[in-house]
Amino acid sequence: MFSHIMVGANDTAASKKFYDATFAAMGIGPGHADDKGRVFWMTPTGIFAITPPIDGNPACHGNGSTIGFAMASPAMADAWHAAGVANGGTAIEDPPGVRQGGMGALYLAYLRDPAGNKLCALHRMPA
Repeated sequence: MFSHIMVGANDTAASKKFYDATFAAMGIGPGHADDKGRVFWMTPTGIFAITPPIDGNPACHGNGSTIGFAMASPAMADAWHAAGVANGGTAIEDPPGVRQGGMGALYLAYLRDPAGNKLCALHRMPA
């Protein structure tokens, strides 16, 4: 359904450091910058990017928006969360762990990136 996700970044160096660290915990290499100051992480399943807003206004997060990243295991989600906190992210919501809901048992971890975007690491627990 999605080809890419792009979020705004006021400090692309700080955001790149954050995403390089969290994506490394997922086995994804460093992002690559283009001549417009955007940074891209390309994977077989899609592209994630950060950019300074092209309209010149400050980047801001979407209230009620969350970007979810699929994790292969709870350990990967924990490593992602720890890397994010150590590289300019902010832990939010409950600590990483299993939550029960309408979609079954999910292992979830939440962060805000340096620009305030809400992120979630999600691993679907076996039934």
